[in-house]
Amino acid sequence: MQIGIVGLPFSGKSTLFQTLTKTHLDPSSLVKTETHQAVIKVPDKRLDKLTEIFNPQKKTNASIELLDVIGLQKGDHGSVQFTGNFLSKVKTNDALIQVVRLFQNDLTHLPSIEDMIKDVNSFESEFILSDMGIIEKRIQNLKKQILKAQDEQLKKELVLLEKCFEYVQNEHPLREADFFKEEMNTLKTYQLLSIKPMLIALNFSEAQINETEKYLDKLVKMKSGKNTKALAFFGQIEMEMSQLPEQDAAEFMNEYGINESALDSIIRESYDLLGLQSFFTVGEDECRAWTIKIGMNAQEAAGVIHSDFYNKFIRAEVVHYDDFIKHGSFAKAREHGTWRLEGKEYIVKDGDIISIRHS
Repeated sequence: MQIGIVGLPFSGKSTLFQTLTKTHLDPSSLVKTETHQAVIKVPDKRLDKLTEIFNPQKKTNASIELLDVIGLQKGDHGSVQFTGNFLSKVKTNDALIQVVRLFQNDLTHLPSIEDMIKDVNSFESEFILSDMGIIEKRIQNLKKQILKAQDEQLKKELVLLEKCFEYVQNEHPLREADFFKEEMNTLKTYQLLSIKPMLIALNFSEAQINETEKYLDKLVKMKSGKNTKALAFFGQIEMEMSQLPEQDAAEFMNEYGINESALDSIIRESYDLLGLQSFFTVGEDECRAWTIKIGMNAQEAAGVIHSDFYNKFIRAEVVHYDDFIKHGSFAKAREHGTWRLEGKEYIVKDGDIISIRHS
């Protein structure tokens, strides 16, 4: 899973990237012409507990690739230019985090709710405009192809794209539209921008801790559509916390009344946006968290581990994490009927501990 972090100049997107990845680069060393990327581990206390119980040789967290997407340029009169370079980098991401500045510093004024709305809409409008051009061009090509050959698949694609064009023409992002799975698979080939799930991260200063709700409430009312979420974070505080030992960071959070770190909240919201969940495999060799789409069955989940497990799937031994912890062992879970054998159509749940039987 690849998530791109985007934002206007001075929004704090690079600060967020460094906080999440714990890179902590000196500002003077940052290369503004390069997209920085890093793979981060997904924190999971359940995996930590399983590792403590099984004491394996190796623990493997699920992971996310983060990109600090560059390419925005300042235009005349303080405007921002969405360059082709920037848009091409955004197209490869599975989801986006848009960082919006709501703090004041020596270079900038204190933003208002109106400024927040303007910043959010600047990205939305640009993404919709980009999608409109791509869809319109494809519609024209499809009509020419259909005139030459009455292909039913091409006709279906044309109907789908005309639906999309009407949507973006009315200034609605495609992420808010309803599509069937087959339609989504078709649209993925176009790498459309407004269809990507969006997490809007409002970046406040520590002096604004008691002011976040009014901004979030306004944003939620404005962006109440599907596949869009919003949260508040405190960039400078989070940066300082990420450089502290775990216990000191917890005390730091408690002092400022922060219930959840930016890393935890952003990963949780990103998983929710993308419809993802985790299951576990455990043993003496390795305890590991695997990321799958919500709704995947046991055979599909087995294929995430290894293609042979999918092709040669027989049964899945399953017990939920909560039941395993409650009973204390597989044997006890079996006695209470919470450990069981499931077939390939079993729908995997978040937190399942699974062992695959295969030929």
